[in-house]
Amino acid sequence: MLNIQTYDARQGGNILYKALAHPLAAEALARMADRLRRAGPLAVYDPDGVAAMLFALDPDLPPVSEFYVHDVGRLEAEAFGQQPRPLSAITGSEASVLLVCAFEADRIVARIGHLLPAGLAVATLDEVRLPAEMLTQGSGRPGQYLSKLNFATNFAFFRDDETLSTRLVTANYWRAYGAEQVRLWLRLFDGDGTVLATWEEAVAHGGGGIAIDSREVRRRFDLAPFCGQLFVHVIGAAGHDVVKYALDTYGRDGDPSLSVTHDANAWPSDRYGNLPAPGEGEQVILWVQNSHATPIPAGTITLERMGAGQPVALEQRIGPYASLALDPARLLPDVRWPAQIELRCGRHMVRPRYEVVRGGRTRIAHMNVERADLRPDPNIPHLPAELGRGYILPFPVLDAARYRSIVQPTPMAESQNTLPLRLDLFDSDGRKTDERFLGCLPRDHDLALDLARLGASEGHAELVYDFREGGEADGWMHALVRYEDRQSGHGAETSFGAHIFNTIMTYRDEPQSYSGPPPGLSTRLFLKLGWGGAQSFCVLIYPASRAWHESSRTSLQLHTGAGTLIAERPLSIRCSGSAVVRPHEIFGESLLGQAGDRGYVLIRDTTCRLFGYHGLDDGAGRFSLDHMFGF
Repeated sequence: MLNIQTYDARQGGNILYKALAHPLAAEALARMADRLRRAGPLAVYDPDGVAAMLFALDPDLPPVSEFYVHDVGRLEAEAFGQQPRPLSAITGSEASVLLVCAFEADRIVARIGHLLPAGLAVATLDEVRLPAEMLTQGSGRPGQYLSKLNFATNFAFFRDDETLSTRLVTANYWRAYGAEQVRLWLRLFDGDGTVLATWEEAVAHGGGGIAIDSREVRRRFDLAPFCGQLFVHVIGAAGHDVVKYALDTYGRDGDPSLSVTHDANAWPSDRYGNLPAPGEGEQVILWVQNSHATPIPAGTITLERMGAGQPVALEQRIGPYASLALDPARLLPDVRWPAQIELRCGRHMVRPRYEVVRGGRTRIAHMNVERADLRPDPNIPHLPAELGRGYILPFPVLDAARYRSIVQPTPMAESQNTLPLRLDLFDSDGRKTDERFLGCLPRDHDLALDLARLGASEGHAELVYDFREGGEADGWMHALVRYEDRQSGHGAETSFGAHIFNTIMTYRDEPQSYSGPPPGLSTRLFLKLGWGGAQSFCVLIYPASRAWHESSRTSLQLHTGAGTLIAERPLSIRCSGSAVVRPHEIFGESLLGQAGDRGYVLIRDTTCRLFGYHGLDDGAGRFSLDHMFGF
């Protein structure tokens, strides 16, 4: 496993990781490593305990001959094959150069300068800083370099080949938090990890829409077909350091493919779940995309049937920033849908994409992080009545006359061995029409429930915990939901996790809010507009762990690509109900024409938190669907 610390629920993301893993920092680190190799014996002083991560991200750094710490509690813990030395002993160093593993290290170096032997050169991580013009905060003030807003970055699966293209869409949501001038620094890698292009794009000041289309990028830089990664760095961000987007993958020249997927999780994990095994007539392709400048060693990537405990390794090296299309059947030839597959990747990848090819159509979706830090919470089975049904995972049930809606609960924590679940069904007016106890499912279950078999009407369903047969829970309940058009055969799938919704009482960090601490009783969701002959739509759900306002007071706000609000329409959704929103029906073609193809609808509600799923529909059997994002 790559020895890096990326994210935990208590502290959030490790910004030092992002500062070292940024492609420009990785290039500078490689230059520094080359210089240090030529300088002679290397001593390392590690004031903040980050040296292991630094050397993991660049294994070409020279061997460490002497390792110094100032914390006596670290003197007994072996590092770099040796016992750490007290910093006070550096007076006798025989190294040629001392690497101080810290940014903004001038004060550190000044404080220990009197201890350093004559002739001992000093290097610091300030050699690998990003240029000042790429910093959002503190370019000239001490203590600000590792501000999280300096590293608002993410990766996107990005592709433009003979049949398929991609389009990244989001909005300048940082403007609502006070951002003045936002711009994007972008770097495109091909499948081999080669840099194809690096450029910047300005962002409209007033909350404007953002769209990056692979066809336009390919024409702009005169590129051959590619399938790789787009690295996105938002400069000038405020409020959020998370780069959120929707990514459309669409077929061209007669290819009927269309799908949408959520942003990548910017923090690499060791394990990912909810990869479906191939069904009859299907091929599943897992995109293994290296998020770092260091190779993924052969044998690091493994796949196993979920819960089997028998991982099978991919004996293939994957180069820096490279992408590999892996057919899981190559490693697991006997594992078939509805079985699930677990990926272990040693923290080398952000949230991976996979595609399912069937009947000449490709649909693409994302895997989800398996939490390593979670353990069963003994309090969840006994949550007080004030929290009602507690954790809820809501998802649409589409019109059964046209679509099949299939739900498959998915384990999403390494310690999750049981899933005690019930399915509650609601019509669009919020009436509960049925419920079905699914059992205390084991980790290796293969349940995939077609809701048409339950007679489910159009509306939505909710997975909730049900402990009538025992079992454990940790609050990280997830499911994969698959939708299939009965006539065209087109499919879409989405996956997400549970939250406590719309109660004024709280438990731990629930109900969540898009900004600020819980309770999270407001909505700010992004809905892109239609383009390329397809209309956008979304399914908004008003889930409630316990009865809340009888109806939502929702506002649909249409913005132009420049961010100007040009129209607003009210919407009321019954508690535990849902609504399908189609901007072309609500606002009309004239207003949508004014909004342009970078325009969007902001869905606002200050009385409750809605949950939503969005996509495109061309009216001829092609559609896409994935969960929405808010900010």
